[in-house]
Amino acid sequence: MTDVAPAKAKISASGYDLTPPTGAERRTLEASLTREEAEVLLHHGTEAAFCGGLLNTKADGAYCCRLCGLPLFRAKTKFESGTGWPSFYAPIDEAHVKAIRDTSYGMVRIETQCARCDSHQGHVFPDGPAPTRLRYCINSVSLSFVPNGEPLPDPLHRGDPPVKAE
Repeated sequence: MTDVAPAKAKISASGYDLTPPTGAERRTLEASLTREEAEVLLHHGTEAAFCGGLLNTKADGAYCCRLCGLPLFRAKTKFESGTGWPSFYAPIDEAHVKAIRDTSYGMVRIETQCARCDSHQGHVFPDGPAPTRLRYCINSVSLSFVPNGEPLPDPLHRGDPPVKAE
């Protein structure tokens, strides 16, 4: 990790800066986490099923990475999967969520990470609803919810644009 930001920012198709945080920025972001958030986001933990604070959130808005604030999912893509974790069938922008092969616990799964800060979000499975048939099973503590019309979190001070309505 470096303390100097790269010279050229990587911008997603939807207009968000995906440049990773510098070392100093990352230390500041990590210092703001609770113990449970750090366990999940930084150490690939999992919160207990049916206990997450965002599981029953029904309002319109965006779900952002708790660590860096990058918008990951729209509320309109959230669905009740019965698994005990917030589930979504598509990210806001494919470039915002990284898929990583996960062979922990004797299983083969696809871990999802924030594309900007590499924080652990959850896993994606091929058993979701149409149109994607995907189920992004995400830990509530990995996310912050922003109601429509409210400013996005901007802990990296990048001036990210508001999430565009669709």
